[in-house]
Amino acid sequence: MQTKVINNKPVMIWANSVDAKAMQQIENLTTLPFLFHHLAMMPDVHAGMGMPIGGVLACKDVVIPNAVGVDIGCGMCAVKSNYQVSNISQEVLRKQIMNGIRQRIPLGMTHHTEAQAQEYLPKGHHIEQMEVVKRRQEAIVYEVGTLGGGNHFIELQKDEDGWLWVMLHSGSRNLGKLVCEHYDKLAQQLNARWHTRVDPKLRLAFLPVGTEEFKKYWAEMQYCVDFALCNRRLMMQRVQEVLAEALPGIAFEPMINIAHNYAAWENHHGQNVIVHRKGATLARQGVVGIIPGSQGTASYIVEGLGNASSFNSCSHGAGRVLSRTAAIASLDLQAEVSQLEAKGIVHAIRSQKDMQEATGAYKDIEEVIANQTDLIKVKTRLLPIAVIKG
Repeated sequence: MQTKVINNKPVMIWANSVDAKAMQQIENLTTLPFLFHHLAMMPDVHAGMGMPIGGVLACKDVVIPNAVGVDIGCGMCAVKSNYQVSNISQEVLRKQIMNGIRQRIPLGMTHHTEAQAQEYLPKGHHIEQMEVVKRRQEAIVYEVGTLGGGNHFIELQKDEDGWLWVMLHSGSRNLGKLVCEHYDKLAQQLNARWHTRVDPKLRLAFLPVGTEEFKKYWAEMQYCVDFALCNRRLMMQRVQEVLAEALPGIAFEPMINIAHNYAAWENHHGQNVIVHRKGATLARQGVVGIIPGSQGTASYIVEGLGNASSFNSCSHGAGRVLSRTAAIASLDLQAEVSQLEAKGIVHAIRSQKDMQEATGAYKDIEEVIANQTDLIKVKTRLLPIAVIKG
């Protein structure tokens, strides 16, 4: 970890290097008048919208919708089974399991053709008081249990003892995007009216604690976090159903779940502050988390060490080393495919466009893990067997 001082604000960085755009965004964050104590940038840090992905920002009495991002509640879940991977034939893997998952879980921008049961949606929220969530209630019954696109994935993996695992990455689908955009636009309008010191060009408009707008965003954000978990839980249930049909006698341990796009009230350095994690994972002492690699590399089940310097956080993945556009333009399709096939991985690369999610588009996960040994300890190392991308 290295510490920089920018605009008289400490910035703690666990990455070996930071791209120029992300560094500019870090500098922008140090100008915020409500920034609390210091900034923390995880080993997977790279440029995002307004705030770097892989960043942790603590604020005094404000929330920044764009510092949470558009995929509110996006996160990981993983399940260990009692089934040895060596007992799964390639025919069963490809024809029954992979095809079965694709048939039950809509991928990319597709949704279910039939409404899913209300029991799969979040409970305990005052939906009638929510502007965006209330408007989307008829739509989200078709979206829950769907993967989405981009870097979202479903992956079958094996641990070092040969046990089969299922890991998936997804979020709140279109709901989170609409909530973020609605409240970011509202925050921009209010900040302009208040003549705030925050430059609107930074894309970091804020909502102060105590305002009606803060209360509304906070309620809808929390619903999105819960909806994202419901979404992952339903997909995991469907994957388990497919596996149970293909692999008689299979059983599963309880699901591990952790989000990496949200804001939360937490106590740090003796004060209650709002911590924004944008592509960062909670690593409080004893908390079990998930740090995925790319579709050609290892992923990790980890346990938090509770490091105050990172606001009890760690990375949420390997992190991009190439933008989507740069990856498509520069990576060699055949080389990336050959690398996966040499490892026997059933992969999701079909065309040059898929290079945006190729292994070469991401940082070295082993280096990323090595850079945060003061934040987490590794519990389990997982290797990919088969991958479905959004």
